[in-house]
Amino acid sequence: MLTRLSPLTRLSALLRTTDLPLAQHWQVVDEIFRDWTSRPDLRADLRQHLDSLSPDEASAVLGRSRETTTHFAWCLLDSPTDPFSIWLHEYKAPEDWRAGYADSVHNHRYHFCTTILRGHYVHERYSTLRDQLSGLITSVRLRRSALCQAGSVGVMYADEFHRIPEATEGTMTFLVKSRPVSEFSLSYDPKTGIGHRHVPVEVRLGDLAGRI
Repeated sequence: MLTRLSPLTRLSALLRTTDLPLAQHWQVVDEIFRDWTSRPDLRADLRQHLDSLSPDEASAVLGRSRETTTHFAWCLLDSPTDPFSIWLHEYKAPEDWRAGYADSVHNHRYHFCTTILRGHYVHERYSTLRDQLSGLITSVRLRRSALCQAGSVGVMYADEFHRIPEATEGTMTFLVKSRPVSEFSLSYDPKTGIGHRHVPVEVRLGDLAGRI
């Protein structure tokens, strides 16, 4: 009897067979991702995958996942030997959003591909100006805005800036992320005009002793 492969197993196998440093060739991931997620049974396959998790597998997913100001980020697969990780993002009800990263103008330390499984959100892309000394964003210009609905597929590179100002409750996105290609990311609050640099805790660990 043939065993039906997990959708994550199938996608991971495709990404691993490229034999390329994926962070430097993310356009290849984008091509694979767009083709793989075009299947009409994607949501059903992911639902079956989650329903079939063993207690240990479910515990591992919980341990890797986190809550943000606007959504729950569920890490479905993150093997240290892979140059990618796989996620589900579940957006909160609008009244539960808190001011933070996703609704600011920001970039990421990694590249990613994403598709909307259900719901919709407004997606804005920006160009930025930065202070030459601090490197922080001082102003932004909206390049384009689009209402992205279920089935939409997109790619973001680490040097690109975007914003999601609103999403319907329960909007779900499926993502593949690269490993970090930068030690920090930047954000800019359009309401206050203040820019920030975001350095993750793991990057700060090497200098922790010297800061005591």
